[in-house]
Amino acid sequence: MASTMRSMSRILTRTSRSALSPIEHTAALRNPTASFLRATSISSSSSNAGIRRSFSTSPMCLRARTMGQLKARHSTGPFSWKAALLFVLTGGGMIIYFRIEKERLERKRIAEMSKGVGKPKVGGPFTLKDLDGKEFTAEDLKGRYSFVYFGFTHCPDICPDELDKMAEIIDKVKEATKGENVFLPVFITCDPARDTPEVLRAYLKEFHPGIIGLTGTYDEVKHVCKQYRVYFSTPRDIKPGEDYLVDHSIYFYLMDPDNDFVECIGRQDTPESATRTIMEHINDWKREGKPLKKD
Repeated sequence: MASTMRSMSRILTRTSRSALSPIEHTAALRNPTASFLRATSISSSSSNAGIRRSFSTSPMCLRARTMGQLKARHSTGPFSWKAALLFVLTGGGMIIYFRIEKERLERKRIAEMSKGVGKPKVGGPFTLKDLDGKEFTAEDLKGRYSFVYFGFTHCPDICPDELDKMAEIIDKVKEATKGENVFLPVFITCDPARDTPEVLRAYLKEFHPGIIGLTGTYDEVKHVCKQYRVYFSTPRDIKPGEDYLVDHSIYFYLMDPDNDFVECIGRQDTPESATRTIMEHINDWKREGKPLKKD
């Protein structure tokens, strides 16, 4: 029995020597049984501590969320009001863009249809005189959007009403373009016998100083009316002092900087709607990066 206890003591001494302090080592030699129980207790404590440590190293970040945060996440899901607002604004912007682009392409299509194959349907070369007696041709209309109206100074009511509208349109377009000189209003008489440069100057001055007046011989006026598809009934051979009536088409002809016809403005149009139409075409031209004469 004594030899068995001594062998056990040696084994315990070797296995627990590194874990025991010098004092404990001496005690183990004196009392092998107590040392065996103490080593067993130490081993068990170390094992339990390891188990506790393995549980204590669980991540603490799961406990960091409050109940309010969890409820908010559960109620909104992966989306937020900011994401919803961005989605609505982006969708609305795309709808507006495509609508504007569709209208622009439609205006361009109509303008292209108005141009003839080889010869324009409305507009063309002509030669007249301005109020200073200088030659004025269709080339002088190029570089800007021109607004051409045919009338006569003895018109009792229609021409004054339309020229009042024209004056208002001139001011509105100038305001919309911030003073850019890209719009050229032109008045061409259908009654060259009575509408001399002096008569036209005094007449147009009553409506707007920016209107350019043009006149010419009967054949020159007839030719330009034919180019613009304007009907007029002025007789050819007029005796001095003879009274007569003049009938003509009542339209404003909007021509682009290439002197191609793009739009008709009629009596049904208001200054506001006419200005809106004109500015749509001017802005389309600018958007395409085409040059405009401003001097």
